[in-house]
Order: sequence, then C-alpha cells, then structure tokens
Amino acid sequence: MIYFFDGSKQAFLTAFLTAYRDGDAFLTSTSQQLALGQQSVFVVADAMRASRAEARLRSFDPHCMKDLDLLLRSGDKGHEQVAFRYFRLLATRKVPVRNMYAEDEVMQATEYLRRVSQEIHHLHGFVHFMECASGALYAPVSPDHDICDLLAPHFRARLPGFSFVIHDVARQKAAVCDGTNLFVAPLAGADVLLKADEGDWQTLWRRYYSAVNIPSRKRSKQMRGYLPVRYWKFMPELNRPDPEDD
Repeated sequence: MIYFFDGSKQAFLTAFLTAYRDGDAFLTSTSQQLALGQQSVFVVADAMRASRAEARLRSFDPHCMKDLDLLLRSGDKGHEQVAFRYFRLLATRKVPVRNMYAEDEVMQATEYLRRVSQEIHHLHGFVHFMECASGALYAPVSPDHDICDLLAPHFRARLPGFSFVIHDVARQKAAVCDGTNLFVAPLAGADVLLKADEGDWQTLWRRYYSAVNIPSRKRSKQMRGYLPVRYWKFMPELNRPDPEDD
C-alpha cells in the first residue's frame, strides 16, 4: 500500500500511525507510478492523532522530532520512506536507535541527516547577499534541501539589526528577517532593485578573487570538492563557465 500525504509533519505522523502495522507500507508526498494491483490511500493530517504519535515517539527518544524535521526537509529521493522506516524501528525498539548503525534503517536515516546538516553548514559560508536600494539585503539560493529558514538564525546573529531575505528560488519561498524577527513567506519571484553601487562592489570582489588566484596552482577538481558547482550561479566571483580540469 502506498500512503500519500501532503509532506507536513502532522500528515506524516498521521500516516505513520495509519501505516505502522503494514509491512509493505510506502510513504510519500510525491506522485508515484502504482504497480499492477497496488493500492493507495491519501492520508489527511489529523492533529489529535499526530499529537498522540509525537508524544509516544518522544517517550522513546526525547530528541527524535529534530531528526524528523530534518528528514522531512531532505530533497533526496525516498526521504519520507526513510523517515518512516527509521521511526517504525524506534517505535518497535522503544529506545533511542540513532546509534544502532548495524540497522539498515538507521544507516539510511543517518546519511540523509548528514546531507541536510552538511548543506546548512556549507551555505553558512556560500550565501552571498546583495544590497538593495532600501538598505535590505537579498540573497537568492537554490539548495538541495528545504533549509532556507534554518539558515536565517545564523545570519541574524552575524548581521544584527539588518533586514534580509534568503530566497529559495526553486521552492518559491523565503526566510525573511526584519532586523529582529524571522518568518517564512511564499515568494514566487523577486524584482529586486539593487543599490546603485552594488554592481561596483561585485566587480571589486571579482577583481580581488582574480588577484589572489595563482594560475600555476589551479586545482579545479579540488575546488569543486570544497565548493560544489551547483552553488556557483549565485556567487559573483564564480558565476562563469566551469574552469577547466587540471
């Protein structure tokens, strides 16, 4: 049986209760091709059932909801089924399972969690803001995972008092800081009016990057390892064709 849900935490927990005893259960929020004879059901979020499931899971592992939040943010294929298998193991063992690496469910979940956490860490250094005419800062991003709101607290601490927007252009949403408060809002597109000298600053940044670069020591493969190419399109110093391999 395939259990479809809307991707939210409440709907996942409701689907988890519904599918828990189904040995062939597959949970997903994306369209799937049904096999011949395979059945499906759409599970609607139920606040009471979800709350009951959360309380029960927390009784086994007080920190498990943090894991669930990150797993549901994953952009990797099958992440919701990975979360389901992990939490079904937790409910079966009735003790924290995150260190049970001999279990396939734990190994898979750990890898998915690592990827999400690693991208958050990467983007703390890779997000490039542009200054708008209003004085606010704007940064477009296109992360693999749904993490723009998790990036915002880091930049609020680094940029106290500044208003900024971190725009996930792929998911059409944004994390917004008004200088103090953080919130998430839908944002399909952004017609950004940049400050008059923003282009000059980007040009200076490119010149600095070129000046410190040592052509004879170019290590393109190593560079791509430290700074994945998928982030380059929003970085002015790297927004150009991929450098040739060594």
